[in-house]
Amino acid sequence: MDRDPGKSRKYLIVLWTIFALPILIFVVIMILISAGKMGFMPEFAQLENPQTNLASELITEDGELLGKYFVENRTFVEFADLAPRLVDALVATEDVRYYRHSGIDVRSLGRVFVFTLLFGQDEGGGSTISQQLAKNLFPRDTTVRRSSIGRGAHLALTKLKEWNTGVRLERSYTKNEIITMYLNTVPFGGESVVGINSAARTFFNTTPD
Repeated sequence: MDRDPGKSRKYLIVLWTIFALPILIFVVIMILISAGKMGFMPEFAQLENPQTNLASELITEDGELLGKYFVENRTFVEFADLAPRLVDALVATEDVRYYRHSGIDVRSLGRVFVFTLLFGQDEGGGSTISQQLAKNLFPRDTTVRRSSIGRGAHLALTKLKEWNTGVRLERSYTKNEIITMYLNTVPFGGESVVGINSAARTFFNTTPD
């Protein structure tokens, strides 16, 4: 039985449309996000000079810390002051392919899609350290959405923005600088303890080195 060439061509067009349309929509959305057409996106100057709150420390003449005044209990630390094991532990637990990607870990996203969305198993998030830094520097809008669809759409858009910002951070900073910024901005107990230096002093009375 001969096949109808016109019908085969029609099926082929439909299959290519099903395959290509989601990719096209994704590309268009990312372009709109980059252009700031879908809500706030940090400008280049904000990525180069992110604003963070530091604690004011009262120190005696002999170097003793008397106390702090702060909105966020944060004290910066340099990469050279971070213990190598601390950096290795961060990469091993949060972003095992950190040194091999440019802000987006495709393999990790694939794992999340297959196990979490298809099989309902909690396999953790697919966010890289760069994306988590983007969330720390530019916090998510926590406005409550009434419908589950609205919350889901907002979360998806927020994740795409963090992907975009994570890639831009990778282009602006070295891997060591990103790790340092992340450890200086990650909260360990709300606003009371922000950053690895404050956490080390608060919980263990030591320093991150």
